[in-house]
Amino acid sequence: MITRELAEALLARGLRWQPRSGDRFLVPDRDLDDEVFVVSGMAVEVADLPHGHAEMRFNGTVEWALDSIEQSEVVWLPREEQLRAALGDRFVALESVTGGFAVVVTAPDRTSPRRHVDFDVERAYARALLSVLPAPAPPAAD
Repeated sequence: MITRELAEALLARGLRWQPRSGDRFLVPDRDLDDEVFVVSGMAVEVADLPHGHAEMRFNGTVEWALDSIEQSEVVWLPREEQLRAALGDRFVALESVTGGFAVVVTAPDRTSPRRHVDFDVERAYARALLSVLPAPAPPAAD
């Protein structure tokens, strides 16, 4: 599974999320940082709000004080297939290497391929995706 830091870096680079059943996410800064939640029609469902945002609704948790939370307040932890899909035609190959995995993608200039290695396959995909997503825009000067 990717780390919170990698997930937040992907979000900062513009990776967007349309929540679907089976998606994993964190609820940061509410003493729940170590808990991974999964979108499910049974326990956590997604509801679209009138103002265009989505809300995560927690069902069957009467003993818990959190009934819902806006999507913008959670951190999506994309799965391997979601990260691979986001790479699109930049994805070249997944390789098994000593101690982990390498995701091979075409370089930003679309010339030679680049390898991104990690002990976890999803983290290798996340690192590869970070290499091809545009850098975040600098803050506007006042």
